Amino acid sequence: MSTVFPTFRPHAPLSQTVEIDNTGANPTMQPQLVTGGLTFQDVTDKVCNVVERKDMPLAWKIALGISALWALVFVVLVVYLISTGIGIWGNNIPVAWAFDITNFVTWIGIGHAGTLISAILYLLRQRWRTAINRFSEAMTIFAVICAGLFPAIHVGRIWLIYWVFPIPNQQNVWPQFRSPLLWDVFAVSTYFLVSLMFWFMGMIPDLATLRDRATTPIRKLVYGLLSMGWRGSNRQWLVYEKAYLLLAALSTPLVLSVHSVVSFDFATSQLPGWHTTIFPPYFVAGAIFGGFAMVLTLIIPARSMFGLQNIITMYHLESCAKVILATGWMVGYAYTLEFFIAWYSGNPAETFTFINRATGPYAWAYWTMIFCNVLTPQLFWFKRFRTSIWSLLFVAIAVDIGMWFERFVIIVTSLSRDFLPSSWGHFTPTWVDICMLIGSIGLFMTLFLLFTRFLPMVAMSEIRGVMDGAQPHHSAYNEHAELAGEGAHV
Repeated sequence: MSTVFPTFRPHAPLSQTVEIDNTGANPTMQPQLVTGGLTFQDVTDKVCNVVERKDMPLAWKIALGISALWALVFVVLVVYLISTGIGIWGNNIPVAWAFDITNFVTWIGIGHAGTLISAILYLLRQRWRTAINRFSEAMTIFAVICAGLFPAIHVGRIWLIYWVFPIPNQQNVWPQFRSPLLWDVFAVSTYFLVSLMFWFMGMIPDLATLRDRATTPIRKLVYGLLSMGWRGSNRQWLVYEKAYLLLAALSTPLVLSVHSVVSFDFATSQLPGWHTTIFPPYFVAGAIFGGFAMVLTLIIPARSMFGLQNIITMYHLESCAKVILATGWMVGYAYTLEFFIAWYSGNPAETFTFINRATGPYAWAYWTMIFCNVLTPQLFWFKRFRTSIWSLLFVAIAVDIGMWFERFVIIVTSLSRDFLPSSWGHFTPTWVDICMLIGSIGLFMTLFLLFTRFLPMVAMSEIRGVMDGAQPHHSAYNEHAELAGEGAHV
């Protein structure tokens, strides 16, 4: 016989419930999401101290210096590209798309884990999302920024980029609404705006906490403006939770739609290797797969660097590993199904394209993709690897590399050898291609490291809602009730 009570939060959905038995025993709160016996105040202090500290760790400074240097290289190369032309890339005929679009699709894919963790897992009431959703949301924003740069500079004459937008112009030049490239403009811009609103709204209670703890006028002013007058009243929480739920519901279809639209760039063509209906679900699964790998790549060093192991626990990392394992099987199934479809279609050009991927001049890229995306995630069948920091980091980085090679294989191998052998060509990246890839990673990391310095990297308000002391029937409730009642001031 059991009874269901609403969770006391201050900061979790009121509909969340915890089952307890009538004997008065502790609720089945397995696993423990915050370890080390931390109180509400301890969680607040740990997260806020990262922002409030005067000096950052040496590893953070080194990482920021290297990232900022490569971000500067990227900016210089963009200026060089615009002033000289895209001939400085290795693009040719027939490989008119290469590193630039590969980077675009890769960065868009990385941004998908943020929406999945924040929106879909929120709607499914997955409590383990609370420690990592802020990381993933920030990662989404910065990845989409990096992604949006590549189509803009790929057009060559960037000063005419406004032609792709459906706005009046004096040349009477209008975009081709039947072009998937225009669909990208709408899909990516919508995804960015909704993700930005979702990210910012989730930070408002935590920004108010930083405002109340601020010791300098400038910090109090900045965080005061960003917190938008938040005081943590019941009325504010009620409106906030409704708005957050609506944004989560709005963001959820974007996970499916945005990368499906990106896949249409390829699937709506007649090119062997691209013209297939499996691309939308295949791209979505791959995006979630690569996105969660990037979450682990970022979160493992960050939790160690800032001492957040009791808040971002091994259970959170293991849950991400399970998602990577599941989506990795989806990606591996898609790889197999592509070969089956090519054979079953009876189309000799389609069959040749896939055989060429595995045995042709780019076979090294194909088998790198298979090793990184299919073989290495199988380590996560074993708990010892799912709970080892080094194996988690190894697999995550391998998947990051493998997902980039997946897009490279799809784009370059299909373009380099199509219907007519007389029009075949070979793509070789130039030093500008390689440096712009590394430079985009530097730009992404620079933005992310600055985020960890000036904004709360963990959602304190949500973490407090899943702690044991937040439950009114828990033994620690009376001890924490006074702190919880202070709302934003905790």
